[in-house]
Amino acid sequence: MKAQKIIARVILEVMGMPKEHVEQALKDTISKLKDDGRVRLLNSKTYETEQIEEFWSTFAEVEFEADEMKNVLDVCFDYQPSTLEIMEPAGIEMDTAYLASLFNDLLAKLHQYNAVVKNMEAEKMLLQIELDKLNGKTQD
Repeated sequence: MKAQKIIARVILEVMGMPKEHVEQALKDTISKLKDDGRVRLLNSKTYETEQIEEFWSTFAEVEFEADEMKNVLDVCFDYQPSTLEIMEPAGIEMDTAYLASLFNDLLAKLHQYNAVVKNMEAEKMLLQIELDKLNGKTQD
């Protein structure tokens, strides 16, 4: 099979606080992707930051070109976009909508695992604080 350029679009999202941190984190992520030697950034559009309860949220649509599908997968692992759309080529021995669906399922799993890890880290921190209180240690 002849190697074809792959053009893909991802949605990168950042949520947190304060607002300035969220905006800078998204800018830094796009900059890192732009400098990533495995892909070439073609286009990006950042949307307004909005407050959702006590948090701030923003996102960007980013189009990039890759020389091989492995690099697209690497982007998914390294940047954890919320969605992926393969725009070109139209055919790669399997339907691109099916392939995009596989990547999106993979991303959903990664986000689930990431949430579990973060919850466990927070629980560990709270347990450590309680343990320190029981042992008479004070927080600085």
